[in-house]
Amino acid sequence: MNRKKKDRMNLLFSAFLVTAFMVCASFFTGMIHDSFAQNFTAHTLLLSLIFLLFGLLLFYATRVGDGRQMVRFSPATLIVMVLPALYVILSTVISGLPFHDVLSARPEAAQIAAVVLGYGIPYTFLSGYELDRSEIENAAVSDAMQENADSSAVTSPENKT
Repeated sequence: MNRKKKDRMNLLFSAFLVTAFMVCASFFTGMIHDSFAQNFTAHTLLLSLIFLLFGLLLFYATRVGDGRQMVRFSPATLIVMVLPALYVILSTVISGLPFHDVLSARPEAAQIAAVVLGYGIPYTFLSGYELDRSEIENAAVSDAMQENADSSAVTSPENKT
């Protein structure tokens, strides 16, 4: 399968994944809302757990490619994505935290934060699949050296008659 066709298929599967994510999110939100309408804390925590799993699935579904899995630690991702998302979820449930009143009035904020948390936790430690550039660079250098050797052999005075 050529590269363009493979990229087009990946885009199609990604679009399907996001559509399925929205349908499942709507289904689970309605189901949990009906079951846990009286207990706000349980309702929020259960929905957050489900959306966290959706975020994990989105991360692993979008982190495909050629190459090998790169392991690294990203403090920027931890600070910008994971900690704020965790705070939004906790402040939605714990009444003593600042912004509890604002966030508990909007349960969608906790759901979005759960998706960000599910996506951000593995992204803090894994970058996805990347090509090992050292092999490509070594091959390019050896090709350039070979071309230089060939061109110098052609233009050397010993070859002129």
